Amino acid sequence: MNRRLVTILAVLFPALLLVTVALNVKVPYVALGPGPTFDTLGEIDGKAVVAIEGTDTDPTTGELVMTTVGVSDRLTVAQALTAWLGSRYGIAPREQIYPPTATREQVKEADAAQFEQSERSAELAALHHLDLPVVLRVARVGESGPSAGVLREDDRLVTVDGEPVTTAGSVQRAVAAVAPGTPVDVGIVRDGVEQTVTVTVGARPDDPEEGFLGISPEEVPDVPFDVTFNLADVGGPSAGLIFSLAVVDKLSPGELSGGAVVAGTGTIDSDGAVGPIGGITHKLVAASEDGATVFLVPADNCAEARSAAPDGMRLVEVETLEGAIGALGSLADGGDAPSCE
Repeated sequence: MNRRLVTILAVLFPALLLVTVALNVKVPYVALGPGPTFDTLGEIDGKAVVAIEGTDTDPTTGELVMTTVGVSDRLTVAQALTAWLGSRYGIAPREQIYPPTATREQVKEADAAQFEQSERSAELAALHHLDLPVVLRVARVGESGPSAGVLREDDRLVTVDGEPVTTAGSVQRAVAAVAPGTPVDVGIVRDGVEQTVTVTVGARPDDPEEGFLGISPEEVPDVPFDVTFNLADVGGPSAGLIFSLAVVDKLSPGELSGGAVVAGTGTIDSDGAVGPIGGITHKLVAASEDGATVFLVPADNCAEARSAAPDGMRLVEVETLEGAIGALGSLADGGDAPSCE
């Protein structure tokens, strides 16, 4: 082998090695970026994203867009560097998305469970807003808890300490305000008969200063129609707000979006409280690319959203379902709305 060839190989070999490493070696990071969007007033694969069967629905125009975050896993060195140097994607340690203590399948199952819970909460929040009937009942009684032998599964909960309760959250709040060791009257309907039972409140396991009944309250829609959410392969709890708005829009007169493309995100509970989510900056990009001009932002995400708001995107600060509906109504009428800016 002549000296010239040796010199060339000496120069090329490290470069070829680096290229091979960059193209083949995996790194413990994921790339996060804009994910798919879904118009919850529209259809997917021939089915309504939010389908309501058994009652008439109100025609809608415009869009209520659910946003997601895309996750790219098993990145090579080159892919990670490309994502890191660009502006469209962010890089995060893989363990933030896929904890080392859980398999990919377990993470997927947990995300799916959160998504299903968000669907249930979205429906319940919408029904409460529309003053449609929801049954609040006892789903489980702790065997050694304060209510054991007093309350029963399927008891319908009506009042706690004289105050009406209509949601699982209202039960928890009412009991938390009672000092542990205090007898409290619980109004129920059992086997069709209204009655009052007395439970001596215990202490919450996670906060001994708050009252605790030791039951799992459950809300069940009591309406003559069915609400079905037809999205598959989507996980997490952040679709709750937009799902709830879609249900309200379809079951009430008028159009929440005012005919515009409105996007948003946020968890929701059956009380209608909107909670923060992750990936707001990526969701804003996805919404902008989908044509949205208004984005509903959970209040706790406002600071982050301000730092990455696309040009022309109006950021509406939202704390509750009622607030979101009020803000959209105001905007549709040419008025103002709470802003993150």
